[in-house]
Amino acid sequence: MNMQASPTLPFYHPTGRECELFETAYKNGLPLLLKGPTGCGKTRFVEHMAARLGKPIYTVACHDDLSAADLIGRYLLKGGETVWVDGPLTRAVREGGICYLDEVVEARKDVTVVLHPLTDTRRTLMIDRTGEELVAPREFMLVASYNPGYQNVLKRLKPSTRQRFLSISFDFPDAETEIAVVARESRLEPARVAPLVRLAQSIRNLSGMDLEEGVSTRLLTYAATLIAGSMAIEQALEAAIIEPLSDEPDVQRALRDLVATIYG
Repeated sequence: MNMQASPTLPFYHPTGRECELFETAYKNGLPLLLKGPTGCGKTRFVEHMAARLGKPIYTVACHDDLSAADLIGRYLLKGGETVWVDGPLTRAVREGGICYLDEVVEARKDVTVVLHPLTDTRRTLMIDRTGEELVAPREFMLVASYNPGYQNVLKRLKPSTRQRFLSISFDFPDAETEIAVVARESRLEPARVAPLVRLAQSIRNLSGMDLEEGVSTRLLTYAATLIAGSMAIEQALEAAIIEPLSDEPDVQRALRDLVATIYG
């Protein structure tokens, strides 16, 4: 597909028909779930599509302490008065925007209870504290993402929740696409990006190494940006790839050996 992007759009390089599916989901009021490893472009994709559709986006980085109240809103003390302040989900519903819940499995269980009425034919949000029941307008869209590789017994998206969403699987792009993306984002020449991508693919293909995940396209862009800024390659790779991937000395040595193989 065309690599050119509008100056007003966050850059995103499609790898399939995900843009078409997103637009169709939006037009039909259907929620969307994005699955894939860290740093493969899920968040950038949502930002790109929100700008493409001209919709406001409310992004929430989910975590262990994120509660339903954090999404819906709460009463706060302002200037000696107690006033209600909408949370990001409520604002997205009121405005007809996009609410993006990044790594939704990290949130507390009460969050899914709030999401369920928004992901079926009701499309409603109940605000218990104020007694309001908001009906989401046609323009509202709920998007969530998670990394299946991090799921365990305690943090797993239940089938009853997962089956309420359309779903797209994301992965790292092929070498040619990844070179083009990293080169564009970092302003490093494609010929100098190519060894970085070969290194990333070698790391991703490793087995038996104590790595939770392979190197992300985001980290490759960081490394390329440092190199484009005249940092020595060895120093850039140490800061942007080896140190972020592992704290284990044995693993770091193995990664350095890979670097020496690619750049030797």
